[in-house]
Amino acid sequence: MRIFLAGASGVIGVRLVRLLIDSGHEVAGMTRTPEKIEMLGALGADPILCDVFDAHGLRDAVGSFRPQVVMHQLTDLPDDAERIPEREVANARIRREGTRNLLAAADAAGTLRFFAQSVAWDLGGDAGEAVAELERGVLEIGGVVLRYGQFYGPETYHPDEVPPHPRVHIDEAARRTVGALDVPSGVLLLVEK
Repeated sequence: MRIFLAGASGVIGVRLVRLLIDSGHEVAGMTRTPEKIEMLGALGADPILCDVFDAHGLRDAVGSFRPQVVMHQLTDLPDDAERIPEREVANARIRREGTRNLLAAADAAGTLRFFAQSVAWDLGGDAGEAVAELERGVLEIGGVVLRYGQFYGPETYHPDEVPPHPRVHIDEAARRTVGALDVPSGVLLLVEK
């Protein structure tokens, strides 16, 4: 399949690019960071430099690739977990405006399937409302919401310890995501038992 992966240079995005390419899919890997373009190309993706908040540029990028699947793995989180509260507004914006822009671009391109990253726990407050808005938008168009547990493993906020439930190892989350490309519309819970 032709898969447009927004957030391809993130912690799960890089793993997804590798697994999708290894499975024979053609992947357009979108990042807003120019320094990550070369890395995405080296992984075998068609690197796309685009900001999800540039609705017209995004529509052109998705439309040019003509994907069968659009996968939204975008977040706006800091490298340091203690600074997450500082990024709450930016991350909520990705979930709201970024998701709307990606949904519109996928629709304009005639994309058949849409997947979006969500969380398997209640964030509360505005962050929780942003998650609910993301999920509603994705489900309204017949997409799939991927509710991940807290990631742990290399390059996550929990590289050396296992966080409380709900949780999922980052590599297992990526494998299960690639294995879910043909699931029906709805919510898919990606957590450890």
